[in-house]
Amino acid sequence: MIRRIAAALLVLAFAGCTKTAGPSGPGGRHPWTIPGHVRIGAPDEPDNLNPMFAHTDATDQIDALIFAPVFRYDPRGEFVPELATEVPTYQNGGISRDSKTIVLHWRRGVKWSDGAPLTARDLRFTWRAVMNKRNSTKATFGWDDVASIDLPDDYTAVVRLLRPNADVLGIFGGGGGSAYPPLPEHLLGALPDLNRASFNVHPISSGPWLLTAWKHGSGFEFAPNPRYWRGPPTLRALSVKIVPNADTLVEELQTHEIDVIQNVAETAVARLASIEGIATQRHLIASWRRLAIDCGKPVLSDVRVRLALAEAIDWDRMNATIYHGYNLRARSDIPPDSWAAPKIPFYKHDVADAERLLDAAGWRRGPDGMRAKSGEPLTLTISSSNAPGNEQAEVVMQQELKAIGIALSIKNYPSSLLFAQNGPLYGGKYDLEWSIETNGPDPDNQGSWSADFLPPHGANTSFLRDSVLTKISDEAIRTFNRKRRKALYQKEEERIHALVPVIFFYWERTTTAYNSDLLNYKPAEYITDYWNSWEWDI
Repeated sequence: MIRRIAAALLVLAFAGCTKTAGPSGPGGRHPWTIPGHVRIGAPDEPDNLNPMFAHTDATDQIDALIFAPVFRYDPRGEFVPELATEVPTYQNGGISRDSKTIVLHWRRGVKWSDGAPLTARDLRFTWRAVMNKRNSTKATFGWDDVASIDLPDDYTAVVRLLRPNADVLGIFGGGGGSAYPPLPEHLLGALPDLNRASFNVHPISSGPWLLTAWKHGSGFEFAPNPRYWRGPPTLRALSVKIVPNADTLVEELQTHEIDVIQNVAETAVARLASIEGIATQRHLIASWRRLAIDCGKPVLSDVRVRLALAEAIDWDRMNATIYHGYNLRARSDIPPDSWAAPKIPFYKHDVADAERLLDAAGWRRGPDGMRAKSGEPLTLTISSSNAPGNEQAEVVMQQELKAIGIALSIKNYPSSLLFAQNGPLYGGKYDLEWSIETNGPDPDNQGSWSADFLPPHGANTSFLRDSVLTKISDEAIRTFNRKRRKALYQKEEERIHALVPVIFFYWERTTTAYNSDLLNYKPAEYITDYWNSWEWDI
């Protein structure tokens, strides 16, 4: 459910590329380069190749190679027409003035890899499959706002909505959340449900690549799709090798057993950048670290206490030391280069004012220097996953809060437990929580802040019940007008800043490392770096 403007200054600020040349083999390539064959290293394996049923980012990556969505996203999160010939807007007549009808004009001549036509009929079938109660669809968000999909012909889809919802365009996008590409009606239409369809592990292709082998636990092999509407990819072969260990991934890039790894560990960046024949590119991604606050807890229901937390911790110092200044300080949960990015100040670091706020809230220091109110000590617990580095940051927060009289204990969990539906975060069994969120390209964040989306009905894990935020976040998705939406998100983020249900810390910068012979590889801010795989060459 979540983001974009692209300016030259932002590109310079958020991306860096280092290329180190090496000895050349035949044709000017490195001797280890396999002409026309790119080998990607990836840490995880998909749980399913039908995105309706898959729950992992690994599926989004592989599906970007196999399937053609209605729209793809470019590296800045803007729609690129794929199966549709244009992105619908008010101006081109693709979105009605009441925002309840969307017209998609289908690209003619598109075929599935088995030669069957791929038309708007496949989109209508996919909507029906998503909403089929027999299917164990992972999420129906957006699709359940569709009242009907009418087909005047096979190349026109008229999507009628129950109510305006700007998120609906995202369900036709390439990857993430409840975005699903058209599925083949000619293969799947007669099945009562798709839960165990062989297609889920052996799909035919509508995208640039044909899956030729899935070696479970090992990797994938792909060949160019000769029927892809853009024409077959430039490469003659593509491999994705599953390597769960991050250190092993780096080693295999160093020894040239693979050509690409994403999200290089910070400790390995300098080493890889110094190796001949490896290019490294640093860029912003739509993942943000935050300190979440459970506003439903009595001790944290007072905004003065929450603001005291924000002011007591030296966030700039933490970013510069523990996180080595590698990431970009965050002002909101909307990426700083988004068209909807608000102008929000940072919380000031002011220990004296934090003390004043706690005094005003009735939390007074005792003989031991710690605070209490009506005999109750001001004690909080912070939780995170057991990932490296988290506890180091928590210890710093523990020390800085102790200096203003707050006792902070640390209680961390495995990720699978922390983020489970009945775990500490969604179950409201925490005080403070330190983790990373990931956004989609649209700025909609209603699910995080609206009182209508408290768990188990959404992801508002701050348990903030604010009628103003609920109203603004809903208004923002009831129009496709970006100017109107941007103004609403500015108001919403000002309100979040004032209520302090969260302290935004940083936007993540990541590094991709790859064989410097690889051409046209362009890492993206959102969802997948495989968005233009048909253009890659080596």
